[in-house]
Amino acid sequence: MGREALAYADGLYNLARYLTRNESDAEDLVQETYTRALNAAAQFTPGTNLKAWLFRILRNTFVSRYRRERHNPVTGGLDTVSPSLPVPEDIGRQRDSIELDRLRKAAAEDIERALMGLSEDGRTVILLDLDGLTEAETAQVLGCAVGTVKSRLSRARAALRQALRDWET
Repeated sequence: MGREALAYADGLYNLARYLTRNESDAEDLVQETYTRALNAAAQFTPGTNLKAWLFRILRNTFVSRYRRERHNPVTGGLDTVSPSLPVPEDIGRQRDSIELDRLRKAAAEDIERALMGLSEDGRTVILLDLDGLTEAETAQVLGCAVGTVKSRLSRARAALRQALRDWET
C-alpha cells in the first residue's frame, strides 16, 4: 500500500488546498491523512479502491479537524500559478507575452473565485472529478449515493458556467 498510496499525493494536496484555502494547512492535512491511513492500514481491504479510501480519509479529517477551527482566518489564491512562457525574442513578442501572462492570471483568479464561490460539497465533487475519480469513487469518498454525486456535480458545473460566463467566446 505504501508506494501506491504516495502516487495520490498530488491529488490529495489539490483537494486539501481548496478545502483549507491555505498551502500550509493543506500540507498538514495531507500529512495527517497519510498518518491516519498508515494507522488504519489493517482496516484497508486489498483489492478495493485505495484512491477513494485515501480521499475519504482526507475529507473526514478535514471535516473533523478544520471545521472546528473556523475562527482562524483562511486565505485563498492561486499564488503559485505562474504560466511558463518562452523567452521573447523581440519587443512585439514580449508585449504579447505580457498580455498573455495577464490574461492567464485573470483567468486563474476568476476560476479560483468561482470555485471558492461553490458550496463545500460542490467544490469537492468538482475537484474530485478533475482529479479523475469516477462518480462511484466520489460517492465512496463523500459517503453518499451515486445519484447524489451526479446531482451535486451537475449543479456545481452549472454554477461554474454561470460564474465564468464572461469567459465564453
